Amino acid sequence: MFNIDIHKLLEQFVYHATEPMIFNSGFFLFLFAFFIIGYALLQKSNRVKIIYVTLFSIYFYYKSSGWYFLLLLATTGVDFQLAAWIDQQRDAFKRKALLILSLIANLGVLGYFKYTNFLFELITTSTGVTFHHLDIFLPVGISFFTFQSMSYTIDVYRRQLKPVNSLLDYAFFVSFFPQLVAGPIVRASDFLPQIHRPTLVTQAMLGRGVYLIGTGLFKKAVISNYISLNFVDRVFDAPSLYSGLENLFGLYGYALQIYCDFSGYSDMAIGIALLLGFHFNENFRSPYQAPNITDFWRRWHISLSTWLKDYLYISLGGNRKGIFRTYLNLIITMVLGGLWHGASGRFILWGALHGFALATHKYFLSLRIKAPRWSAAILQVIGVILTFHFVCFCWIFFRAENMELAGQMLYQILYHLKPTLLFDLIAGYPAVVALMVIGYVLHFVPVNWEEKSQELLTKLPLVGKAAFIVLVIVLVMQTKSADIQPFIYFQF
Repeated sequence: MFNIDIHKLLEQFVYHATEPMIFNSGFFLFLFAFFIIGYALLQKSNRVKIIYVTLFSIYFYYKSSGWYFLLLLATTGVDFQLAAWIDQQRDAFKRKALLILSLIANLGVLGYFKYTNFLFELITTSTGVTFHHLDIFLPVGISFFTFQSMSYTIDVYRRQLKPVNSLLDYAFFVSFFPQLVAGPIVRASDFLPQIHRPTLVTQAMLGRGVYLIGTGLFKKAVISNYISLNFVDRVFDAPSLYSGLENLFGLYGYALQIYCDFSGYSDMAIGIALLLGFHFNENFRSPYQAPNITDFWRRWHISLSTWLKDYLYISLGGNRKGIFRTYLNLIITMVLGGLWHGASGRFILWGALHGFALATHKYFLSLRIKAPRWSAAILQVIGVILTFHFVCFCWIFFRAENMELAGQMLYQILYHLKPTLLFDLIAGYPAVVALMVIGYVLHFVPVNWEEKSQELLTKLPLVGKAAFIVLVIVLVMQTKSADIQPFIYFQF
């Protein structure tokens, strides 16, 4: 009996495709508890600390993607060396050639794993040949660590950053486990200066870290998982079986689900980093409060939107080549941003819709229309409502498995709304509706309320902070499903 228990325990440390390592799993919490003890004991020796965290991060990625952790190591080694050569090289042509080599290496790997089937499908469809889907495993978070690594070589090429001298330091940066598999995309210029600073976790950092971990866990494991499994997935899988009102609520549910899922992960990543003495930039800022689409992208997945602006939009010319090119550059950037999310025409359409919306908003700003002062608050509310519903409309194509299902959902909402079924819907899905209401209310509360909540938790003794986390875990256990629910952005 003892041997069987030991075997089961050891099995937990081996990669299983159906059970990737995620922050809201019991095994991660168990492992992290031991990790943090070791981290506290080793923090005074900076080099040992870096080795310790890097090894844990590589293991963390192994538990997420198996032997594909070797791909992470290969990307790290190639970009570290190419960046060093770029910095040493004085010939402009050779510097550019080395940068192109880095981009080819990163985009080539990303393209193979993420877009091979998509490209073959396009080719075979146009030639009339039958396409057989290739069995290519998509390593978790490959888009995140390739973009992160690419930004490093580009910054070195632009002479905005000096390369690190140690491969270990660079491996620590690329593989740092809190943000490794689903972001936020951390810039080398923000992170590398923190590596060799003495480990310092202030009372404010501890309080904010615990707050973000707790709220992030609640958003993901309670709100997102529950409304997804018990309502949203069912509606999106078969829209024609539900009324237009149920489809509309399913769409509102998905808008909340993807926000709680992704921002929940980002919150936990930022919180865990704070407990280790590292600072990440904010990745979400109440995006559905945005009064226009431009502001939405200043609030949603901030690390990606700023990455696309700095490394793609500006590289295309930004707004420096005339108004038409500005609009075109916005659309191209968002189309490629859509393609980053997935190899499908649906994602390209999603990106194009946002690109055209950004260009349209920029055009209206250029008209310099002045509204009366008294109408500012009214226009703000109207802008929030319109922006939210445009974003929700775009989410249909992002979430639906194919264009046919997206069309069915739109058809049901437009032609079979049946608002009289509202009370039946509430009665049929009371817990789902309650969590949606809670989720949206918490999202739209003023920012200073959240800041005051953080301050309150920070002032609590350690026992109080622990009680907060225990309370969240109890809530998670009450709503937990039988299967592990990976974060949505793991597939990107």
